[in-house]
Amino acid sequence: MTQEIKTYSEQVTEYIKRSILEGSLNPGDKVNEVHVAATLSISRAPVREALQMLAREGLIISIPQKGKFINCLTKKQIKESYFTGGVLEGAAVAGSIERFTGDDLKALSEVVERMEQVASMETAADHMPALDDRFHEILFSRTDNTLLIELSRRYCHGLSKFLLFRHWRNLFSPRTVWDRHKRILDAVTTRDPHTIEHALREHYIEAGERMSRFGCTRENPLCKLCK
Repeated sequence: MTQEIKTYSEQVTEYIKRSILEGSLNPGDKVNEVHVAATLSISRAPVREALQMLAREGLIISIPQKGKFINCLTKKQIKESYFTGGVLEGAAVAGSIERFTGDDLKALSEVVERMEQVASMETAADHMPALDDRFHEILFSRTDNTLLIELSRRYCHGLSKFLLFRHWRNLFSPRTVWDRHKRILDAVTTRDPHTIEHALREHYIEAGERMSRFGCTRENPLCKLCK
């Protein structure tokens, strides 16, 4: 039974995250446990468990007497999230750069080359997210500090990615995405920890500054968290 509930909880988690990415659930929307359970043809117990897990990740906010809602980040929270993510990822890569092999650098270079090729395609925006994920996967591949990886992914690759994903297409052009990752590759190639940390911090600070324009002002009449 425990394994069954765990499996259902994972299904609920995937369903909610997918709904956020597709736009059927937006920041500030209330998550109806009964509706989710009925949609997935499961009981409410694994739904509650999944929502608790998502709350720990920061994607769900629980408000007493009102229910559970998709988190709505303020401009300040977005900037802080990206800054923190940049500091953590910079520390992770700088601390593990001695373990990077020639094959690791080659793999990073191949991703960046593919980004450049894709940038001129009409469907570039469809390909960039996967390439971006692969690039940062490689950056973390030599880090053995699991807590550092977990926290970094929560602040940027998890929280901000899901809550703000729909804005990415309009945030950076495909060519700019390629250029930003080329700068990180150049920094990593130097194998200098200070250069690497600086490049990753700046990468995320810039993203946070741009993304903050989509932050919740807590004055949106359509947002349940603003009321």
